[in-house]
Amino acid sequence: MKAVINARWGSPDVLEIRQAPKPEPKAGEVLIRVHATTVSRTDCGMLRPHPYFIRLFAGLLRPKRTILGMDFAGEVEAIGSGVTLFKPGDRVFGLSPDVFGAHAEYLCVPETGAIAAMPAGVRFEKAVVCEGAWYADTYLRGFRLKPGQTILIYGASGAIGTAAVQLAKSYGARVTAVVATRHLDLVRTLGADAAVDYTAEDFTQIGETFDYVFDAVGKTTYFRCRRLLKPEGVFAATDLGPWCQNPLLVIWSSITGSHRVIFPLPLSSTARACVEFLKTRMEAGEFRAVIDREYPLEKIADAYRYVETGQKTGIVVINVRPAGEKAHA
Repeated sequence: MKAVINARWGSPDVLEIRQAPKPEPKAGEVLIRVHATTVSRTDCGMLRPHPYFIRLFAGLLRPKRTILGMDFAGEVEAIGSGVTLFKPGDRVFGLSPDVFGAHAEYLCVPETGAIAAMPAGVRFEKAVVCEGAWYADTYLRGFRLKPGQTILIYGASGAIGTAAVQLAKSYGARVTAVVATRHLDLVRTLGADAAVDYTAEDFTQIGETFDYVFDAVGKTTYFRCRRLLKPEGVFAATDLGPWCQNPLLVIWSSITGSHRVIFPLPLSSTARACVEFLKTRMEAGEFRAVIDREYPLEKIADAYRYVETGQKTGIVVINVRPAGEKAHA
């Protein structure tokens, strides 16, 4: 099979498309013929980890994971012994949060993992939405978001941000989205109750306060946003922040008992429930993919370079197997 290999740390230039052994499903596993995947901020971070202490877990001298890609959508090719939930030919989508591996023509995942049948009528490239939504929903659940509460989402145009807007609305919250001018119409179509153009005004001076402030891109700070919080309001960001301040603020707010800052991490044990939740939201018409660009597998290095600019809108899709293309053994 064709696979994108990163045998060493570095820029997208280190990526190579090679022939790799086609995996065989073990007992309890499903072999998926991947049709679409994504390149995400996570993939870029795994290609050249920063901060460098991440290499203690990801591989000190060279990557432990040589095929990246967490999101997948495709067809079940074969099943291992004991599998009862899926059969060959099923159209499925989901996440591979532990081993990655979706930047390849084939991928094995546990049948009890983060995998679900695709909603009827949804195309493969529009089903690779799970990673950003998984991060977004982890934070919304960390907030304990309830109907009628208010949330400001900074950076609401990325994969996490577009998912957060839609999921927050499905929870019944009132959403204010902070984006650049070109994304104002987008976030309104996703359900945002109000949209603020940060290029035209200081979003921290809009004269409102919120139950929650969510920095979905890691480009602002608690200290800048605290005036936006109600007395019991909570702030969260998806990145460590300058000088790793966000985890430190979590510790401090816990010690003081204010709990003003949280930093929830997505756990693999929650991924399956999130995929099932997304399926129901998609079937109800409450969640859709926002696709910025699509690339063929052969151009995946270009996709990485684009994602590294930090300017993408929604997701960047890799069409591993375009319609009509024959599989490579």
